[in-house]
Amino acid sequence: MTGRAPRLAELAVGDVIGTRTVEVDRARLVRYAGASGDFNPIHWNERVAVGVGLPGVIAHGMFTMGAAIGLVGDWAGDPGAVVDYQTRFARPVLVPDPGSSLIEVSGVVGAVDPESGTVRVDLAVTSDGSRVLAKCQAVVRLA
Repeated sequence: MTGRAPRLAELAVGDVIGTRTVEVDRARLVRYAGASGDFNPIHWNERVAVGVGLPGVIAHGMFTMGAAIGLVGDWAGDPGAVVDYQTRFARPVLVPDPGSSLIEVSGVVGAVDPESGTVRVDLAVTSDGSRVLAKCQAVVRLA
C-alpha cells in the first residue's frame, strides 16, 4: 500500500497487506517486562526456564502478539481501526543468549465485508521456520 489508509472498495481476498520482521533479544524482553509488568523469569532466566521444562528463555506471548498486530495497525494507518484480534499460541519464540530470534509476520486479506465496512486480515507468524501463532486474525474497520 501507499502512505494512505487502504479503502475497502480497493481490497480483494488474497491481497497481501505486507510483511515485517521483528528481532527479539534478551534485552528487548527485559524492556518489555518493565513496560508490561510481566517479570516471570522464564522470559529472562535460562536456569528457571529450563527448570520448568522449557527448552530455554521464551518471549512473552503478548510481545509476540504485539509484534504481529503492529503490521495491521501500520497498514490500516490507525491502530484504533483494529476492532478485533484473535490468535492461539502454537509454540513459544525461543530467545538465545547471546544472539536473537526473528519473528516473521505476513498478512493477507482473508475477507471483505462491505456491509459492516470491515476487512479480516489473516496473519502468518513464524520464528525459526515454525508457526508461533495459529489462527491469527484481525478485523479492521475502514472508512
